[in-house]
Amino acid sequence: MHTHGKKYTDAAKRLPIGAPQSAHAALELVKQSAFAKFDETVEVSVHLGVDPRHADQLVRGTVVLPAGTGKSVRVLVIAIGDKARDAQAAGADFVGVEYIQKIKDGWMDFDVMIATPDQMGQVGQLGRVLGPRGLMPNPKAGTVTPDVTRAVRDTKAGKIEFRVDKGGNLHAPIGKVSFAVDALQTNFNALMETVVRSKPAAAKGVYIKNVVISSTMGPGITIDITPYRS
Repeated sequence: MHTHGKKYTDAAKRLPIGAPQSAHAALELVKQSAFAKFDETVEVSVHLGVDPRHADQLVRGTVVLPAGTGKSVRVLVIAIGDKARDAQAAGADFVGVEYIQKIKDGWMDFDVMIATPDQMGQVGQLGRVLGPRGLMPNPKAGTVTPDVTRAVRDTKAGKIEFRVDKGGNLHAPIGKVSFAVDALQTNFNALMETVVRSKPAAAKGVYIKNVVISSTMGPGITIDITPYRS
């Protein structure tokens, strides 16, 4: 049986017991109950009324968080010619097809890979390395695209990807504990609006079943899902 530490238990005891909280109230409580010595990430967990075993009920998407993620993202772009120059101008950290061989040799000092469609034949050779790490470029995530300028800028600005897991849950970061409550709520609203719009046509019944917000180390706080019922 899993037991929590004293700091977690003390933080949990300070939380209100009873009805779910509004997003704003919950975010204030998350900030108040954070106890780690580092700047914890604020995370959202959403339980969806979908069956991910069926392809037509998968929920996956991206959203640019208006207030950013609070994290510096290292972007690698696999492109040549004008597209490579566009990526460099947009602020990519690493650009060039030579990085394919570097990755084969063990180099992994990046957080997001973006590739132009014409380079995916070569990038596909890295599937066994990038796939398990969630780093393989994908058109649905906007990381396989001819518009590398927009892809790099969105990623740097705070674009995140979400995807439902086998249990019907999705998890996403919306910023840091050090963010102002209003900034966190702006990011939370952007995420939830995108998740709601991503409802599969095949999903029946209640779509948003439960939403919980927490910091990396802190206790979860249940959100009132009334605004998301459809």
